[in-house]
Amino acid sequence: MKIGVVYTSTTPELIEDVNREIKSVLGDDIEIYTQEDGSILADVRQAGFVTTAPAARLIKMFMNAAEQGCDAVLNVCSSVGEVADSVQITAKYLGVPIVRIDEDMCLDAVKKGKRIGVMATLKTTLDPTCNTVRRMARECGKEVSITECLVDNAFGLDKEQFRKRMSASAATIAGDVDVIVLAQGSMAYCEKFLADKFGVTVLSSPAYGVRALKNALIRKGVINE
Repeated sequence: MKIGVVYTSTTPELIEDVNREIKSVLGDDIEIYTQEDGSILADVRQAGFVTTAPAARLIKMFMNAAEQGCDAVLNVCSSVGEVADSVQITAKYLGVPIVRIDEDMCLDAVKKGKRIGVMATLKTTLDPTCNTVRRMARECGKEVSITECLVDNAFGLDKEQFRKRMSASAATIAGDVDVIVLAQGSMAYCEKFLADKFGVTVLSSPAYGVRALKNALIRKGVINE
């Protein structure tokens, strides 16, 4: 079995987390076909939203994964998650599910609480993640409040400095929310640290995304439950 993993920007920690989750859930024999195009996120950050050219490049990576024989594709970047949504009809026709890393996380956040904090280092990730939380709440028939937390100037910091910046930002919202959603997969290593420090439920996306990937493969009939 072959899984495509598509990144628009990444860190060694994120790749390690995603690959570890895939191997843990789907087995060590899984072939992982990785693609990365950092220019996509750079263009989105510059424009402030997803424009035509980076969206087209992302879709090309999805299609390339299908052409290379991948059984399913995991889209890791939450900033461009709505691009993955836009090609779901094509994915179904090809028989190659395209799974968003963050969708099930947002759904679980809605199930776990009514006051949801969303943390991100980029505005271009914060907005789409909040939109996904709202969509999940609407689909569940549940009313939620969202507290946005933009962790300014944290993107690209080393691990220790990033954790300190995350802690300082989380302190401003932890008392007012039931759940904190970490919008970027690269934040995952802060999940337990923040949960332990502030005594609040904290969710990160890699484990959710890989479980959703497994469910897509089960529906496809590639693996058994």
